[in-house]
Amino acid sequence: MSEVRAGEELRPGLMPGDRQEWFRQLNLSNFVNAYYEYRDLQSLPGYQRVLVVGPGQGLDVQVLRWRGLDVTTVDVDETFRPDMIGSVHDLGTFADRSFDAVVASHVLEHLPLAYLPRALEELARVAEHALVYLPVHGRHAQLRLIPGFKGLDLSLVVDLFNYAARPDGVTPRYMQGQHYWEVGMRGFRVRDLVRRFTPHFEVLNVYRNRDWLPSQNFVLRSRRASAPVR
Repeated sequence: MSEVRAGEELRPGLMPGDRQEWFRQLNLSNFVNAYYEYRDLQSLPGYQRVLVVGPGQGLDVQVLRWRGLDVTTVDVDETFRPDMIGSVHDLGTFADRSFDAVVASHVLEHLPLAYLPRALEELARVAEHALVYLPVHGRHAQLRLIPGFKGLDLSLVVDLFNYAARPDGVTPRYMQGQHYWEVGMRGFRVRDLVRRFTPHFEVLNVYRNRDWLPSQNFVLRSRRASAPVR
């Protein structure tokens, strides 16, 4: 999503650029991301009904449906052929706890900062658990050792040039004008994001995707999960 101005109002809108061309692309990162989504969903107690916000090229949706999950998709842009049209900050189409889990992979950074609390509130409302994957700013270097026995996989990741940026939350300066902020920037380091999530979620797991370094992944449980269904 990029910024759309109505007078002085800033609200979520469509991504800039050729979205049809982007939709036709398929990269290794799509396969890696689909694997990690399925792996993280398997770690949750009951994950049959899944909402995918921002399905992108749709590979993860196909994988999850292939594995027998009941998947619904929603996106603000009909280019990506979602089941429902809507924004992550307004999921009013869905009742409370309509899903076992909601997946928002590389979605929230497309929102102006003012909409982030509402988006988190909506994710926590519609599902018991959430997978929130976010982009890491800057360049990345990795030293990885896989000795080939006992399943050992040791990795050291160093992020370069991702601490000086100070996003204003109202200007999409990053990723060719698509992102308002990214992980590692001032105010958006992992500890900052955990603090932003905490009012709405219990953080179950936070990890760096070692197979796709630009992704920081959060596995969350809604603080509203125990509330009675209305």
